[in-house]
Amino acid sequence: MKKLSVLFLLVLTTTLTFAQDNQKAKKLLDEVSAKVKSYDNMQIEFSYILENTVENIKQETRGDVVLKGEKYRLNLMGTTRLFDGEKLYTIIPEDEEVIISPYSEQDNDEITPSKMLTFYEEGYTYKWDITQNANGRKIQYIKLMPKDSNAEIKEILLGVDTQTKHIYNLIQLQENGTKVTIKVNSFKTDQPISENLFKFNKDKYQGYYINRL
Repeated sequence: MKKLSVLFLLVLTTTLTFAQDNQKAKKLLDEVSAKVKSYDNMQIEFSYILENTVENIKQETRGDVVLKGEKYRLNLMGTTRLFDGEKLYTIIPEDEEVIISPYSEQDNDEITPSKMLTFYEEGYTYKWDITQNANGRKIQYIKLMPKDSNAEIKEILLGVDTQTKHIYNLIQLQENGTKVTIKVNSFKTDQPISENLFKFNKDKYQGYYINRL
């Protein structure tokens, strides 16, 4: 009987701790979301690392993105992706091509730039994970697991600066062994920007092949 009582207490303690950790994770994510949504716009410079040890692949590059609501302008790997709120423009200077495609949120499950800081609000379970020190900054990690068992994403570690409530980095692990790490190097908010930044100006791309999907 004594052994059963001890076992029951251990299970109860573990359950309560797990529930409390989940509450802490939700509270921190809610604070991050509220902070992000309080800004009119954001300008982010980041490093991007893609690794797959099985395929012997490692790519490292830098990128930048300007976000305003759902609109964004992303520069990464020599390509510009521009979303004006209705259509997505992928500009590829190397091929002198512009791909114009309609956007449907219902059909798009990927973590787009406009979702990068709030994607976790739907479709994921989460739990409290490790804490690390990064140059004097306390980074708390939240582990996110997709609710969809068929998702390509296995899990995501989201690092949050506990003082600023800004995302520090994102580590995405896929079922095929690919690991993508995005680390925020510069984060500016409410900068003076023009709406033209999110508009596609075809006059700038004379001679480019326009591919409309």
